[in-house]
Amino acid sequence: MKNTEAEERNPCLKEQDLTFKCFHDNSFDKEACETAIDNYKLCKSFWYAVQKDRRKQGIRPIMPPLSERDSIKRDFFAKFQQQQ
Repeated sequence: MKNTEAEERNPCLKEQDLTFKCFHDNSFDKEACETAIDNYKLCKSFWYAVQKDRRKQGIRPIMPPLSERDSIKRDFFAKFQQQQ
């Protein structure tokens, strides 16, 4: 599978790879990789919420294509910063 195909299926591929690399580099010490694990979990939660919202709105595909993901993240963080 090409990397773009993997990215299309898993929007948190980068975070997953960083977590696996941390585990490998730190002899699978969860404590040493806590930041990477938390970041991966946050990524998964974010994209789950996006899918849930798109499903609720009847938008297909439920997982946005790669071409739309950066703008979705930008919009989310812009709204988040306005709330702060």
